[in-house]
Amino acid sequence: MIKGKLKLPAPDKPRRVFPDRLGSLVAGYEGRDDEIEGSDCEFESGKELEPIQYNALVYEREGEIGNEGNDEEVESKVPQRPIKDVVNPVSVLKAIVMDEKRSDLEHELSRREINMERLQRIASTGIPDGGSLRATTWKLLLGYLPSSRELWDEELKESREKYAKLKEEILLNPPETWKEGESSSGFEQEKNDVDGTLSRQEISKEDHPLSSCKANLWREYFQYTEMEAQIDRDLLRTHPDMPFFSGNSSFSRQNKEAMKNILLLFARLNPAIRYVQGMNEVLSPIYYVFSTDSDKENAANAEADSFSCFVRILSDSVDHFCQQLDDSSSGILSTLSRLSDLLKVNDEELWRHLEFKTKVKPQFYAFRWITLLLTQEFSFDKILRIWDTILSNPFGIQDILLRICCAMLLCVKRRLMSGDFVENLKLLQHYPVDINIEYLLQVAQDISPDTSFNCLSM
Repeated sequence: MIKGKLKLPAPDKPRRVFPDRLGSLVAGYEGRDDEIEGSDCEFESGKELEPIQYNALVYEREGEIGNEGNDEEVESKVPQRPIKDVVNPVSVLKAIVMDEKRSDLEHELSRREINMERLQRIASTGIPDGGSLRATTWKLLLGYLPSSRELWDEELKESREKYAKLKEEILLNPPETWKEGESSSGFEQEKNDVDGTLSRQEISKEDHPLSSCKANLWREYFQYTEMEAQIDRDLLRTHPDMPFFSGNSSFSRQNKEAMKNILLLFARLNPAIRYVQGMNEVLSPIYYVFSTDSDKENAANAEADSFSCFVRILSDSVDHFCQQLDDSSSGILSTLSRLSDLLKVNDEELWRHLEFKTKVKPQFYAFRWITLLLTQEFSFDKILRIWDTILSNPFGIQDILLRICCAMLLCVKRRLMSGDFVENLKLLQHYPVDINIEYLLQVAQDISPDTSFNCLSM
């Protein structure tokens, strides 16, 4: 239990969060740090989300009359006039706003030198769907593309060639050690002048398939095949409601195969981390956005680009996937504790109700929120919108992610305050699907950043 308030001022000097090339997790590739400016906000707690009632804003169609059972009589008495299209002020306003954002982003992305601070500000309010805007902007926000447009072609070519080489060496060509291991397990016929019997090839104790020795080549092989099977199972469960990921079409199989390559390659390059269940969910928004880029060349290279950006995203939260680091200052338990501190700073009443009265700890609901970057809590279109804000934060993913998680609690405060342990746990493990995402993100932006943690330094 944490006593007192932990209040630290926002950092004077923002840190660059994402490494620039294939990421700090991939051996042999180094990144450089840049600086980006940020801002402070305040939030008035205690307000709960009231979803917009769209039906109340829709005008009646002119000429439509509800009179069940008397349709013929109505038709004979009421003059027939053309039915006009429904005019929805909310939809019209949203279309205008999206057009303005699209224009602003296109203008910013057309500049020879991208103003990253301005790009972050625009993208944080949501990137319009379609075209190449979201794919290009995400690559810039993650540092995969440099701010200078003149360097884009060169950087993309270099990164894609590196990925192709890594894939060829590690995935497409089986390790020579495994070939040797496989050949050493069989019988080998030897000439025997006495009785012509077959004798087993000698195998060292360490290389025996049943040996538990860590240096055993067979042990490594079995671990790899088991991990590959786990990835296959997880990919089958990735957004099963979307034909892009699910089904047995050649299109979905191709997408699953590309994602499998990315996850396997990451695991092979990072043996201390390997593959952890749920990484497929973190990868899915990146691969989807890059694969649906309207630029055909970029879409054709979605696998290579997704790998590099996937590494960058995990570099900000990789310790959350290491069980050995759970109790460390950078582990998941420490991050959950920081979420609790953040809620206490912004709404101590709600914090006390959850922490002491109903005893609903962050470990019971926020573990998945944080490790999977909210990819299991919302519909896919809302995930993309949330990630626009997450990737745009100048202080890193973890800073804004914790504020969004805190905002999720604040937006259902009334229901949490009236609920018991079971009701609150059910609510937070199955977060309301009708949430107003724009309101939620605005609450997160306005939350006080006072916390014991700002961001991981790269």
